[in-house]
Amino acid sequence: MSLKLSGIRWAKGRDSSPSCGGPPLRKLRGSFWRSLITGYKGLQIVFPHKEPALFKKNSLFKAKNFNHMADKIREMQSFFGLEVTGELNHKTVDIMKQPRCGIPDVRSYSTFSQSPRWKKEDVTYRILNYTPDMLQEDVEEAIAKAFQIWSSVTPLRFTRVYSGQADIMISFASGFHGDFYSFDGPGGTLAHAYPPGSGIGGDAHFDEDENWTKFTTYSGYNLFLVAAHELGHSLGLGHSNVVGALMYPIYMARDTRDYRLPQDDIDGIQALYGKHSGPLW
Repeated sequence: MSLKLSGIRWAKGRDSSPSCGGPPLRKLRGSFWRSLITGYKGLQIVFPHKEPALFKKNSLFKAKNFNHMADKIREMQSFFGLEVTGELNHKTVDIMKQPRCGIPDVRSYSTFSQSPRWKKEDVTYRILNYTPDMLQEDVEEAIAKAFQIWSSVTPLRFTRVYSGQADIMISFASGFHGDFYSFDGPGGTLAHAYPPGSGIGGDAHFDEDENWTKFTTYSGYNLFLVAAHELGHSLGLGHSNVVGALMYPIYMARDTRDYRLPQDDIDGIQALYGKHSGPLW
C-alpha cells in the first residue's frame, strides 16, 4: 500500500499572533502554496480598492494550467469558508501566509483515501529521541496524553516500547531526515505523520528547529497539541474544516489543562474504530 504523507504546516491562530501582516508573497511557504504557484505566470492578485497586481513573464509564475490553479484556490476557499472566487484576494492570501498542510479536505472530519486504519486494537509506539527544549519526562507525558485522548473514545490501547520496532515511531529531526520530506526550519512545517501501514506507516516526525513547550505559550508550540493532531493522522484521520477541531489544519494556541477531544474529532475517529466500551474520560 502506498502511503501519503500528512505534511503538517500549522501557524499560530490569529488570536495568538501579534502580527497580522505575515511574510511577503515571495516568502510564502507551504505545500499548498507551492502546488499552486509552481509553473504559472500572469496571475492576477485581487486586492479590493487597489489596482490588481500582475506577475510578469519569467517571474515566479510560469504559465502551464491556470484553470487548474483556480480550481485549487476554489477548493481551499471552500474548505476555509471563504467566498469562492478562484482568485487570490486578501483573505485567501492571508490563509496562504499561514504554514499549513497541503492535504485537501472537503467535509467536517475526513479520513485518508481508502480509509487506512490499524487492523488491531493494541498499537505500540516508541519515542526514538527527545527535543532539548523540554525535560524528557515532560516529552513523555505530552506524548502519552496525546495518545490517551484518542484511546479514551475508541477501543484502541497504546503501549510504549523501548526498543525494536513499534507501530508508531516518534522522532525529532531537522532538515532532511531520511523520508524525502525535509523540514524547513523555524515556523514552517512543524511536524508530519503517515497514515497506518507497514514500514514508515504511522510514524510521526517533529521539526527540531521549532521551540517545543510543555504549556501553551507565545514563544513556542505546545507539544501535546501538535502530537495529538499528528497522532490523529497516524490513526487514519485527515483534516477537519471545523474551526476548533483538533484536526483543523491551522495551529491554534489553547489551554490544554483538562483538554477534551472536540465532538467532530470523536465522530471521525469512531467512524474508523468504533466507540469506547467504557465510560468516556
